[in-house]
Amino acid sequence: MSDTLWAATRKGLFRITRGSKGRWRIHNPAFLGQNLPMMLPDPRRGQLYAAISHGHFGGKMHRSSDDGKTWQEIAVPAIPARVEGEAPVVNAASGQATPDTLQLVWSMETGGDGTLWCGTIPGGLFSSSDQGATWQINRPLWDHPMRKQWFGGGAEWPGIHSICIDPRDPRKLRVGVSSGGVWLSDDAGQSWRVHTGGMRAAYMPPDQAMQPQTQDPHRLVQCPADPDQCWVQHHNGIFQSRDGGANWREITTAKPSSFGFAVVVHPRDPKTAWFVPGHSDELRTTVGGKLVVSRTRDGGESFDILTAGLPQRHAYDLTFRHGLDIDDTGDTLAFGTTTGALFVSDNGGEKWQRLSAHLPPVYCVRFAK
Repeated sequence: MSDTLWAATRKGLFRITRGSKGRWRIHNPAFLGQNLPMMLPDPRRGQLYAAISHGHFGGKMHRSSDDGKTWQEIAVPAIPARVEGEAPVVNAASGQATPDTLQLVWSMETGGDGTLWCGTIPGGLFSSSDQGATWQINRPLWDHPMRKQWFGGGAEWPGIHSICIDPRDPRKLRVGVSSGGVWLSDDAGQSWRVHTGGMRAAYMPPDQAMQPQTQDPHRLVQCPADPDQCWVQHHNGIFQSRDGGANWREITTAKPSSFGFAVVVHPRDPKTAWFVPGHSDELRTTVGGKLVVSRTRDGGESFDILTAGLPQRHAYDLTFRHGLDIDDTGDTLAFGTTTGALFVSDNGGEKWQRLSAHLPPVYCVRFAK
């Protein structure tokens, strides 16, 4: 059971701890006033990582070795410069040239071999073997011909928002790209293949709906105890894979909606997963003004709508793709919203406790594993 939760927000990084009586306490933030799109606790090395987006002034990365008491600035992943005469990669949807500089650190994960991985906008995948002191871009994915067909989803340019590292073998990687599908590697990123069979993009013309580069997975997760069991919250639905992402099936029973951004899966039971649904792409708010969490415990055959402790009138919160997390027990969940609300459940989502309604917009929540 984790007694520490981190919330990366539009205006700071908040540490939240659970006391002996089970009460959660929000501490004063680090990086007050700064925009933090991503953070990562690394339990293997006892490190914390925080990414800060300074907008016009670019991104910064920081690392802490003392549970956030002090922070050290580290290197920032650098998008490779184009060689002289090389044409820029053009966004297939907007026609705009993809920038040659880092726009956002959108994901961070660590594997069993201690490698730190980072996904960015534009769609770069980076690795570090020295705790962020230096970064190397994954050239096989960056140079893959299909990358030129990726295009932006919610962001202006494509980005890598999900990185899944197989706990049985750190060479096996899965990444989710918006918009560019799900990519798999069995050799630590030396080669890649895209697998989106079974996914469909309802927002595309029918003859393009099944193409890999049109798929917009909002979030990709795997079950730690059975990593071949994966879930995707897609732009227009929910998809599940039972073969490590090689093939996908659409879940059509989701309630009250299949639209959303966040998904987590139980650490031991791959059939149990949670979502924070929104209304639709066209109406990005809750369904009927009610904030709910949906849960399946039978692999998507049916869904429970969890409402206890959540506002059911005039609640227009959305939860971003990294705004929902689950601890190693599978009992404690937390999620934050775009309106600055933060909720925790200690019983699998059956009942929720609101820790705050007044935080800055929450981008990422993470339990200290």
